[in-house]
Amino acid sequence: MRRTAAALIVPLLAALALVGCGSSGSSASSPASTVKVTGSFDKAPQVKIPKEAASGKLSITTPIKGSGPALTTGDDVLANVAIYVWNGKTSKLLQSTYTAVPQVLPANIGLTGLAKAIKGQTMGSRVLAVLPPKYGYGTSGNSQLGVSGKATTVWVLDLIKSFSPTASATGKQVSGGGGSLPSVKAAATGAAPTITIPKNTPPSKLITKTLIQGSGPKLASNQTVVAQYVAVNWRTKQVFNTTWPSSSSAGTPFSFALNPADVVPGFVKGLTGVPVGSRVMLVIPPSDGYGKTGNSQAGIKGTDTLVFVVDILAQVPSNNA
Repeated sequence: MRRTAAALIVPLLAALALVGCGSSGSSASSPASTVKVTGSFDKAPQVKIPKEAASGKLSITTPIKGSGPALTTGDDVLANVAIYVWNGKTSKLLQSTYTAVPQVLPANIGLTGLAKAIKGQTMGSRVLAVLPPKYGYGTSGNSQLGVSGKATTVWVLDLIKSFSPTASATGKQVSGGGGSLPSVKAAATGAAPTITIPKNTPPSKLITKTLIQGSGPKLASNQTVVAQYVAVNWRTKQVFNTTWPSSSSAGTPFSFALNPADVVPGFVKGLTGVPVGSRVMLVIPPSDGYGKTGNSQAGIKGTDTLVFVVDILAQVPSNNA
């Protein structure tokens, strides 16, 4: 899936996490408590689900206890996740990020059982959560995912790193843009920077302008990157997407693989080699963006130049490394 910035690359687990998990256990003899998971942290788990009906009880265990910092209330968390659906005596894998890109799970995650399951957990932990409908998708289920109102879901989560929804670049300010390029003004702490488009025509080639110089490791091809960004269409001078908190969204940093199968080419070309902690402005012509077809859902024409201001928060190795 091409998770480029206009849809704004809808995370793999968005539909799963934002609909509708926690910290109570089931009895030792219940089927929920006999779900087993083996394997190393941050590697695809082996999950064994009993060939019998689920008990209807919430079960949360921590097969691997990490030694990193605990997840703070209100913070998002980068995690690899595998989700199974359990119907009667059968079960199957629904989705997994272990063969794709770890996702940032939002602090306001909608599944009550899942919220309980990760609350206060330490980074480096593997959490196993068995969610009956009451703690998962309720009696309505989730038809998009193939989860009925009577189905139990089984989640395996490897917690990699936590982030504040307002996390930003941490380096030294070196530029505010301007001239023939857009100018960028830092906003209040925790808010998106403001991009002002000049009256001249946009450049025809990709531009990468460092605004804040980070001191972390440099991004490399195929790594997983976690970032904040705000995106403006040069033609309309309007924001068409952002990960920052706003009046309509709590905000969640965005994770993506630094390769053209996951994001627009301009992201790959413009961000490769940029140190973690940096804020950069990418001016992306159509050929390095959405091409001649544009992106109608985001109001982007095939001739539109796009401006992204990207804060690089972290990088982790690819799942395929």
